[in-house]
Order: sequence, then C-alpha cells, then structure tokens
Amino acid sequence: MIPQNTSRPRFGSPLPAWKCRLRGESGGTLVETALSMTLLLTLLFGIIEVGLMLYSYHFISNAAREGTRYAIVRGSSWTTACGAYTSSGCTASTTQIQQYVLNLGFPGIDPAKLTVTPTSSLTVGGTSCTPFTSCNAASNVVQVKVTYNFPFSVPFVPSRTISMSSTSQMVISQ
Repeated sequence: MIPQNTSRPRFGSPLPAWKCRLRGESGGTLVETALSMTLLLTLLFGIIEVGLMLYSYHFISNAAREGTRYAIVRGSSWTTACGAYTSSGCTASTTQIQQYVLNLGFPGIDPAKLTVTPTSSLTVGGTSCTPFTSCNAASNVVQVKVTYNFPFSVPFVPSRTISMSSTSQMVISQ
C-alpha cells in the first residue's frame, strides 16, 4: 500500500486546490519568525536605550561635579571677575559656570536639553548670601544642579522624555 500525501488535493477531491493549501503548515515558520523577531528586536533596542540612559545619567552627574569644581577653584583668593568661562585666576559668575558645563561636550548628549543651575553659595552655617559672586569666601558651599531631558524612544513603545538631575556641592577651601 502506498501512503497518500494529504496536503495535495487528490483527483476528484471535493475541495478546491487553494483551500487545501490553507490547511497545510507551509508559511507558519515565516509568521512565527516575524513575531519572534519583532519581540526580540524591541527588547534589544530597549536594552540599548536603557544603556544610553545610564550613560546620560553618568554624564550629568559628572557635569554637576565638574561645574562645582570649576566654581570652587575660582573662589575666594581671586579679586577680579572672569572675562570668559575659560579664564583662570578670577572669580566665576553664574553664566560662566553654565557655559563651562554646557561646553563639556560629551558625545550623544544634546546641550540644548541641559539645564545648569548654580545656586548662591551657602556658608557652612546655613545662611545664604547673594549675588553668587559675593559668596566666594573660603568655607562657603557652592552647589550646582544639572538637569537633562532624556528622549526615551523604543520601537512599538510610546516615546517619552525622562527628566534626570544631579546636584553636587563642594566647599571653597581657599
């Protein structure tokens, strides 16, 4: 006895040929692969995006620390105001601290989405002094807050903006 192939229409079959093909499993692998790859690639791009988000947070943390260091180095021992943010041997202003942080230039970070907020120096005792340039005495605390709006975008997932911020403070020692 010869086994018959049930996926092909037999002579005299009451079903048309196209209906017999619909009952077969040919093409099922293609559909399963498409669904699996969509899920796998969405997961892969999500992991990459989370890595970029962690990189961005590390940058804003470092930028806040660098901005604070820039401010305390240009502290109490200088008597003149800085001409540009790259000047040394002078007292830094709020604008110069902001320019310094915005010009750090890490790859992948859009400076237009960065916000730098140097706060008026506080004395160690907690009293505040204003304006920022008059607070450059030794033992005053300088605080810089950096905020970054990270665009989180993964295929098939609604895009959103995640706001990240980091604050650093240091004491002017000299």
